[in-house]
Amino acid sequence: MGRQSSVWITSQQKKRWPLMILLLLSLSTLIAFLIRSTFDSCSNSSSNNVSHFVREGQEEEVDTYNEVNRNDEAPTPNPLDFMKSKLVLLVSHELSLSGGPLLLMELAFLLRGVGADVVWVTNQKPTESDDIVYSLEHKMLDRGVQVFSARGQEAVDTALKADLVVLNTAVAGKWLDAVLKEHVADVLPKVLWWIHEMRGHYFKLEYVKHLPFVGGAMIDSHITTIYWKNRTKERLGIKMPETYVVHLGNSKELMEVAENKVAKRILREHVRESLGVRSEDLVFALINSVSRGKGQDLFLRSFHESLKLILEKKLQVPAIHAVIVGSDMNAQTKFETELRNFVSENNIQGRLHFVNKTLTVAPYLASIDVLVQNSQARGECFGRITIEAMAFQLPVLGTAAGGTTEIVVNGTTGLLHPAGKEGVMPLANNIVKLATNVEKRLTMGKKGYERVKERFLEHHMSERIAKVLKEVLQKAKRYSDS
Repeated sequence: MGRQSSVWITSQQKKRWPLMILLLLSLSTLIAFLIRSTFDSCSNSSSNNVSHFVREGQEEEVDTYNEVNRNDEAPTPNPLDFMKSKLVLLVSHELSLSGGPLLLMELAFLLRGVGADVVWVTNQKPTESDDIVYSLEHKMLDRGVQVFSARGQEAVDTALKADLVVLNTAVAGKWLDAVLKEHVADVLPKVLWWIHEMRGHYFKLEYVKHLPFVGGAMIDSHITTIYWKNRTKERLGIKMPETYVVHLGNSKELMEVAENKVAKRILREHVRESLGVRSEDLVFALINSVSRGKGQDLFLRSFHESLKLILEKKLQVPAIHAVIVGSDMNAQTKFETELRNFVSENNIQGRLHFVNKTLTVAPYLASIDVLVQNSQARGECFGRITIEAMAFQLPVLGTAAGGTTEIVVNGTTGLLHPAGKEGVMPLANNIVKLATNVEKRLTMGKKGYERVKERFLEHHMSERIAKVLKEVLQKAKRYSDS
């Protein structure tokens, strides 16, 4: 948030996929690999996301929350248990492989897991049939999430009856007036507005004019929260409602894949073989939807500069490769054409690999050595792929912007560089630093994994969200009782 490789794979290699899947079926964690929905979280309408892992030789750690639930002892209470039998309406601006919708789907599944009644509506759907929309809707239906038309009476009735309404992204605000009409004021007190955007063009009154009157707003990072509070006041003259910061967390399923050495080794070997990368080569990957805001163009420039530095300084390092996961081979946008032209013009085709966008990022995280998070301008709202990579004990080279600064500890779990053109050479130097220092890579990866275990797991996220939902439900009840 599945993606499929766009690299050219021989028929002999393709025949090995069924064998690989059969091998993985013997692993208790394969289910996570097959149903993985990644997100870059918040990540400004990115296609990450998704999404959002342990290196060889790392002793497996099982956090207390998971360990207790796997034993025969009484399970630890789920912090979201109070949502049982509650009716929740989730309103998404779109249904795609971008971070926002996939994150809302994850919330839907967490709520269904504790027995909540969950209804989903998508405000903007393509007029023609769409394979991705069809697949994601059926994934929700299979998990007990009801899917309604966003503009029918059924949606209005559900909003009026619901205990909680979650609007996902600022753009979803257009749904309120368009659908609820005269009922807007009745619904606003029980609305939790989950905001992921970091771009200035989302600050339009037509989107967020009702924001001051909702039960609460939830944002994925402190820096984005500050930005929204300042921007809405200065540009729109409106005040944010009670706003809660909720850092995201990796799912239990994803962590099981990350902590299974056998699964990781199989995935690593197979993906590298399909890419034409040797086991001893070093792979730096950027996993995000291909767009200028995600910085693939600047990453390629940095990567090219790092190759020149290695050559000029006559450094003894393994061959390094760059992988960009998040392409759209069908669309072939102008920006992606620019990327491919750059590769051809600089004759680095053998070092650069494009992979189509996918929900299943675990195989690529298992196969690479360093994640590059190169989102530009204000950066990511959070950056789910960052904590997923850290769970795989991967060091992160990230822009010193947005939510990345709340995840990556500079010099400890990765290295930060400036956004924009001024960050090209610092990123190139950081690539060389990690390429030439295996001990630094491994130490940063281990520290990143420890940081994930401390604060970025599913139960951490559930606890944080549960506190927010309780407060919004209490406010809604006080309003209905008044």
